[in-house]
Amino acid sequence: MSLWSDNMDRPGSLYLIPTPLGQHPENQVLPDHVIKTVHKLDTFFVERIRKANSFLRWIKHPVPDYKCRFYELNKQTPGEDLVEMLSLLKNGVNAGIITEAGCPGVADPGSDLVRLAHESGIAVIPLVGPSSILLAVMASGMNGQAFSFHGYLPRPGRQRTERIRYLQNESAARQITQVFMETPYRNNNLMAELIRELPDDTRLCAAINLTLPDEQIISCRVSEWKKRTFDLDQLPAIFLLLAEEVASAIGMKRKKKPTHIRKRAGK
Repeated sequence: MSLWSDNMDRPGSLYLIPTPLGQHPENQVLPDHVIKTVHKLDTFFVERIRKANSFLRWIKHPVPDYKCRFYELNKQTPGEDLVEMLSLLKNGVNAGIITEAGCPGVADPGSDLVRLAHESGIAVIPLVGPSSILLAVMASGMNGQAFSFHGYLPRPGRQRTERIRYLQNESAARQITQVFMETPYRNNNLMAELIRELPDDTRLCAAINLTLPDEQIISCRVSEWKKRTFDLDQLPAIFLLLAEEVASAIGMKRKKKPTHIRKRAGK
């Protein structure tokens, strides 16, 4: 059913469509109601058209791709294109955002259009699906009450080393789980630096190929990572760290007990 001209007397809705990291022959990730919702749409704002078409074929979308309308939505999308997309929604078109993997607006494009939709009174509907960030936090065994996602760390060098130390110190001071990622071909380089820079008692997790058949989640202290061999290059991964004590922060001295407590302990 085409929605291009439906409900022209009221705004359309903007659907945020999650996509899996990989495509099993059989769907094991997306709920049926998400697929049924996407089947009703034929206008999409997408990070890459080729990837979006592959996803739509995978979920057996009933509308042929040549009858769908696609608009590119990425970091380079100019403001005038966003205005055109918003105009479609204002004129009653229901449309969906599709990014390459995961959830639109979360470490992926989409937030700018979502913000404009809210400002224009257009309904924004997030659909249930895989978020590698949340899946990694869930499976890490770290603090899920307080965590922060930092996206990509700087390129290798002094700036990245300083960033790692900052994340460690902030985690130690606030008991916060730090979540970040790296370009896959630099994963091994990043992991080697994390092991080198972080204290032995810091917990470090690598969540690899989430939702795929060869998914692997390794969460242990840095001291245990030093005993392991690993090869994470070319694999999509999320990294997490948690410093369990203030004393484990890089460059921080262990706090001394108050004098009266030390005396009582010595009795």
